Amino acid sequence: MKRLAYTALTLELLAVAIFAATYDSLDFRIYMLGGGALTDGADLYLRQHAEHWFTNTPFAALLFAPLSTLPLPLARVAWQLASVAAFAYACTVTLELAGRRPSRPLVAATVAAGLVLAPMWHSLYQGQINLFLLALVMFDMKRAARGKTTGIGIGIATAIKLTPGIFVLLLIATRRTRSAAAATAAFAACTLAAWAAAPDASRTYWLHTFFDTSRVGAPYISNQSPYGAAVRILGGAEHVDGWYTFVPPLIAVAGLALAAAWAARRDWLAAIAVTGTTGLLVSPISWAHHWVWIVPALALLVRDGRRVPAACAYAVFAVAPMWFTPRDGGPDEYGFHGPVTLVANAYLVAAVAFLTYVSVRLRGRSRTPDAIDAHLPAPRTPAWSRR
Repeated sequence: MKRLAYTALTLELLAVAIFAATYDSLDFRIYMLGGGALTDGADLYLRQHAEHWFTNTPFAALLFAPLSTLPLPLARVAWQLASVAAFAYACTVTLELAGRRPSRPLVAATVAAGLVLAPMWHSLYQGQINLFLLALVMFDMKRAARGKTTGIGIGIATAIKLTPGIFVLLLIATRRTRSAAAATAAFAACTLAAWAAAPDASRTYWLHTFFDTSRVGAPYISNQSPYGAAVRILGGAEHVDGWYTFVPPLIAVAGLALAAAWAARRDWLAAIAVTGTTGLLVSPISWAHHWVWIVPALALLVRDGRRVPAACAYAVFAVAPMWFTPRDGGPDEYGFHGPVTLVANAYLVAAVAFLTYVSVRLRGRSRTPDAIDAHLPAPRTPAWSRR
């Protein structure tokens, strides 16, 4: 088993390196062009890069400014291998929170199995930043599980791409105000640094581009959010934009309440999985490569001994069946077509099923399992209660 895990991971790393050296990943090229535009004083958000808009924050472009000076193939290889390293770290933390000792063979097997999942390999295929965001958030969540002040990683991740900001709300919901303040301060510092480096681009983004969802194509099948599903089923954004305004806040409140309840039971793996899934449902755009949060969710199912649901979820996210349904924007994609529509929104259906399971499971679980308790320190008693 150990040899198989190492062999599989080695072959995957070799494939990633060869792929990165030879394939021009579109999203990574846009990142690089965005970084170059920032340093050259070009219009970051007012003109397209590689025939696409740069949709991330000015701070994300600032991070890519030094990388944009490297030869593109070299930068791609370094980026992709670093992405795998970030994913390996996230898997290590996930195993710890699941109550498992993260031995090298177990981490290798977990990473190798994880890279088969479509959100992971799609992130690598596109040269996306999602695996770094996952690692930053997991770093902070590990500290939160140990009762330590945290938030820097979440703040940086939110400054790069806004969706991890839901974990700031988790810190608030669990009354970790110092950690929430640290995350907010880190976000503000990164954003102000980008504003100082590129004031015009920052002004354009925060006052205009931030509110413009037309640049990202909500109806496309890769968008597995409830908003994307509603747009496809109802036949266009014009049938959704009014009433749907109230849906994301309701999802956020319910999801964060559920996550906070699990955190109160010291089950931070469940809290992380629920929060990550909730963030995907709240966001109007949740591309297939955003769904890296399936990793803690799968780990939770395996830890709870739910082998059949875990295997089914793994199969769904490995096969990504929505790509085998009509996706040309015609009448076969729009409207409701029974089972075909459910398959076309497979990630969304899986997310709803997972949150339903965790909600039901909450009623029968009053505390963290002993195996997980062994990996976490006892909660610290507040200073005011000792007086």
